[in-house]
Amino acid sequence: MTATLTHLELTHLDQSGAAAMVDVSTKPNTTRLARAGALVQTTPDVIDLIAGALLKKGDVLATARIAGIMAAKKTSELIPLCHPLMLSKVSVDFQLLPAQGQIKIESCCLLSGSTGVEMEALTAASVAALTIYDMCKAVDKAMIISDIRLLEKTGGKSGHYVAEAI
Repeated sequence: MTATLTHLELTHLDQSGAAAMVDVSTKPNTTRLARAGALVQTTPDVIDLIAGALLKKGDVLATARIAGIMAAKKTSELIPLCHPLMLSKVSVDFQLLPAQGQIKIESCCLLSGSTGVEMEALTAASVAALTIYDMCKAVDKAMIISDIRLLEKTGGKSGHYVAEAI
């Protein structure tokens, strides 16, 4: 589905079409949650190495979890026009699928505020996936990171969103 939008409908553009940070000063504080996901495709052998903590760089999932949490906290420094947010909670979880050689990543960000946390959740999932790649590249340079997407969001004017399953 392709949407046709004018620059007036895009929230990060001003009346003249220039990039602008959204003014959220009049928006009410609500509880806002966002979940995002990513997928790392590797091999069953690499999944076994990760599960057994047998890689030379250390505990891949613990390191990727910390990297994802740190990334969520720094999103406004990485993505232009994102508001710095006081996150209440960030989690990054992994599901190892050895037979498929896959790692499913899910991040969740929560706050009470006047703007959403979708970018923080997406950044957490993305950086966790990149960290897995970095820690495993010595044994599999052909890993593929894919399916980075918003899974769910709640709160705010646009309400509840849940992504369709893929």
